[in-house]
Amino acid sequence: MANTGHARDYAKIARDYARRAVDDRQQRRHCGWVRKAAQRYQRDMKRAQQKTCPFYFSDWWANDVCDFIEKLPHVEGQWESATIHLEPWQIFILVNVFGFRQRETDARRFNTAYIEVARKNAKSTLSAGVGLYCLACEGEPGPQIKSAATTGDQARIVWGVARKMVQATKDMRDAFGLETWSKSISCADTGGDFQPINAKSSTQDGLNPHCAIIDELHAHKDRGLFDVLRSARGARRNPLGWYITTAGYNMNGVCYEQRLFVSKMLDGVLEADHYFGIVFTLDEADDAFDPKVWLKANPNLGVSVGKKELQDYAREAEVNSQSEGDFKTKRCNRWLNAAGAWLNMAQWEACQQTTYTLADFAGHQAWIGADLADRDDIASIAIVFAPEGREGHLYAFCRHYLPKDHVDRLAHSKGAHYAAWARDGTLDVTEGDWIDHDTVEAQIRAWCDQFEVRSIFFDQFGGAQQMAQRLAEQGYSAELFPKNAGRYTDPAMELEAKVKTGKFQHIGDPCLKWMASNTVVSRGVNGSILPKKETQDSPNKIDAIDATIMGIAGMVADLQDQGAIAVPDDYEFMIAE
Repeated sequence: MANTGHARDYAKIARDYARRAVDDRQQRRHCGWVRKAAQRYQRDMKRAQQKTCPFYFSDWWANDVCDFIEKLPHVEGQWESATIHLEPWQIFILVNVFGFRQRETDARRFNTAYIEVARKNAKSTLSAGVGLYCLACEGEPGPQIKSAATTGDQARIVWGVARKMVQATKDMRDAFGLETWSKSISCADTGGDFQPINAKSSTQDGLNPHCAIIDELHAHKDRGLFDVLRSARGARRNPLGWYITTAGYNMNGVCYEQRLFVSKMLDGVLEADHYFGIVFTLDEADDAFDPKVWLKANPNLGVSVGKKELQDYAREAEVNSQSEGDFKTKRCNRWLNAAGAWLNMAQWEACQQTTYTLADFAGHQAWIGADLADRDDIASIAIVFAPEGREGHLYAFCRHYLPKDHVDRLAHSKGAHYAAWARDGTLDVTEGDWIDHDTVEAQIRAWCDQFEVRSIFFDQFGGAQQMAQRLAEQGYSAELFPKNAGRYTDPAMELEAKVKTGKFQHIGDPCLKWMASNTVVSRGVNGSILPKKETQDSPNKIDAIDATIMGIAGMVADLQDQGAIAVPDDYEFMIAE
């Protein structure tokens, strides 16, 4: 039912947009990430109806923010109407961020929003409207609104649009009690202000933002400004971090870190009820020079994004390598040189089985892989089974270890999932600030007692050599397994093939799933592959995937010796290193 007092039923427009995105199964108009964001919204709308859910949905708040922004004047470019007309994709974002409310406090459910979209899609206009709404309409005492960027000029872009909006009509200034200064927009009714801020000025004392808008997050070479604003908003009841950006080039920066977090959240790898994210981009198989796919990255195509201008740019980019990179990154919103995820997470989900336990494989042949660590990295061990008569299925179980001190240090930061996994038993926590290798070795020995373990492969981590030597001296088939393409290709391809065909069976271990989503591969010209982390400095781990591959390596070697698996013609390069 439409809410009275608002120009349009924006909540319904958002529902319709989500339905169209979800129904677009061939992803002709919406990329996979938009479709997943729409699916999340539909799930959350159902959750919100349950009284046990920590949040609910408010049509009034959803409609009010959109109605407010549509009353703001256009201040840049030529438009058919004097005031802003929001497109369905913009309404979908606003309805999500402002419509879901915390059940106990009525504050916004989402305190963080990440929006990634190609250039010229009216990011600054939308952000300026959000800033003014948070300044004047959320009932926050003395709200500080910060438009932040690496440089003062960039920070003033969003703030400058908001300032022009305020100045454009006397009626709006009077209605909201706003005064415009040269460096601040002030709201007399709330006692708040809207200011631009850059990396240098962000170090000053007194920051307490109600809404921190970071424009073009991809341009941030370090995370200093991001972290300052994020920590400074801690005293607010209803804070909002609004991060809006195009794709970029820095794969080790804070923007790509947030992008990866959003992708895992939308894939269902991580839960984050406080975080809204959406990415408008091309799908992996799309040709960037095909005009039919441009709408995916440019939802304002034909509105603020000119079709002819985009076509002209594409023609230049096809014959100019420098223009090609900029076109794909800025106009198609593809991260340059970003490695694509190796394993398809929808296929991974389909491999989950909960009808069996580790005890069901007692007495069966098994193979163990172990990726060890000391302090701030996870140690994972995996045991793999390939029981006869089960149509070539692989079964894998993992254990993961971290020291308690490290888990505690990260309990309230980006490692909060470690604490959750420790509580539910997914993660084994050993006392102190070092992983107890005796505990890990005891588990390996227990598996050897319970199953017919054919081999134990260890990574080349320093402590692994001593453990492998002890086990080997006691009659176990234990040895180091160097991580290189020659050793990893065959078992990694086996895992990849089994996941694609649904023949890799796991029990839904959330830590293993997280690591699977973190894994990308380097591909050699000879067809070899080597799994690795998304970026060199990424905090996202892949240890359990490495351990699983090592377990599969032992299985593949044994079954090839037994003639159960044919050796491919090109296997020589795989074992040469």
